Amino acid sequence: MEQTWETPPLDEIPKISRMHVGAMEQSDDDMVWVQAGMHHVLLRVVGRKTGNEQKVALPFWRDPSGDRIVVASNAGAPQHPSWFQNLQANPEVLVRVQGGKRFWSQAEVLDGDDYRTTWAALTADRAWYNDYQARTERRIPLVRLPETRPA
Repeated sequence: MEQTWETPPLDEIPKISRMHVGAMEQSDDDMVWVQAGMHHVLLRVVGRKTGNEQKVALPFWRDPSGDRIVVASNAGAPQHPSWFQNLQANPEVLVRVQGGKRFWSQAEVLDGDDYRTTWAALTADRAWYNDYQARTERRIPLVRLPETRPA
């Protein structure tokens, strides 16, 4: 299937994300929560150095068991996104989904066969992630966000 996705310049992504987070906190409208056909989560992580709360809007994909998967692609940049680095240090994250539902998740960074099968299924649906992977030497992490407990 032919897929197109226009990736914004790397230096614009933080500004776009801040604007998206603000809109997500103000509205449950599909125009805010569904971008380019992708549903999003609002992820709250704790800063690994500051201990401060940081929020990021991320598209998610559902694995066969229904768990949400987010991709730490950083659009193929050489370094991991800061939200992922923070999540590695503090894996319990607060997730908000459209409709106001919130839950705590003990985020799981995928590895081994789980990573390989999930990456194959994800990129069959969202082929541009293969382009991001081709831009970087790091393996792009996949993170499962199971609903660990209610918020």
